[in-house]
Amino acid sequence: MQTYTYVSKGKFELMEKPKPVLMHERDAIVKVTLASICSSDLHIKHGSVPRAVPGITVGHEMVGVVEEVGSAVTNVKPGDRVTVNVETFCGECFFCKKGYVNNCTDENGGWALGCRIDGGQAEYVRVPFADQGLNKIPEGVTDRQALFVGDVLATGYWAARISEITEDDTVLIIGAGPTGICTLLCVMLKKPKRIILCEKDENRIHFINEHYPEVMTVSPEACADFVLANSDHGGADVVLEVAGAESTFRLSWECARPSAIVTIVALYEKAQLLPLPDMYGKNLTFKTGGVDGCDCKETLRLIAEGKIDTEPLITHTYPLSKIAEAYDLFENKKDGVIKVAVEC
Repeated sequence: MQTYTYVSKGKFELMEKPKPVLMHERDAIVKVTLASICSSDLHIKHGSVPRAVPGITVGHEMVGVVEEVGSAVTNVKPGDRVTVNVETFCGECFFCKKGYVNNCTDENGGWALGCRIDGGQAEYVRVPFADQGLNKIPEGVTDRQALFVGDVLATGYWAARISEITEDDTVLIIGAGPTGICTLLCVMLKKPKRIILCEKDENRIHFINEHYPEVMTVSPEACADFVLANSDHGGADVVLEVAGAESTFRLSWECARPSAIVTIVALYEKAQLLPLPDMYGKNLTFKTGGVDGCDCKETLRLIAEGKIDTEPLITHTYPLSKIAEAYDLFENKKDGVIKVAVEC
């Protein structure tokens, strides 16, 4: 089968590999129908994910059809259309039972697919702990509508959930990339008093203004003053940092009011400094880390009910045979790209 594979730092390559087989009674084999490219894939390419294993098939954002299941799998069966969770989790350890599935203690726990084991930018993928990692797509929901449930939408939903947003809040979201937009959609479900989105890319700003006109937009250079002028208590009540740059990390706490919550959603390519003397007395609460993707069933329900629509994020579609072109488009932000769908 065709796979897109991490060869070495800076090099991905389309190559043939054997079709995966069941390795454990809790595995499933999924025929991938639609996949996507994530910024985390680019982090692997650039060598900033030390855990990533050269030789693995990349890709952790996909939907497909169950082809085969292990003897212990009970929640899905061959023929079911499913989303695939970005995280692998056993459902039984201390962290899984607490809902902290990113910290699953199994050897394949956390972000494994497309990082430490073969992922889904391929014709088929083996999914460990299939009862946990696969969710049935409701009738009437298309592959394109469900494509982001297991990764960027899971991240946005998790970020909004842990940020303790109320209807009185001014919420600042920094970054209008795919994860930022998914975060925006999930913040909108909380119905805060106002939402401000900070973004430097004019194409992305245009996308936000076109699709979500009720959201206020601002450039990074003007952000601090704009938030101060459009908030009630000297800054944003909640800040969600989804951009992942040194400047946006600093902006996140600078734009927060005293005693605010700052949720760090972004994945950084290098360490960030927390200058405590500069922020002394602001009494901020920081929430950081990888997504706990345990709400996929809920987000699928919201999609089926028309309360979340991520399909507009798919601006381009490519066949798997031309995935290198799709990567070039996505990485270099050409042609107003937001997200790419890859037909496998």
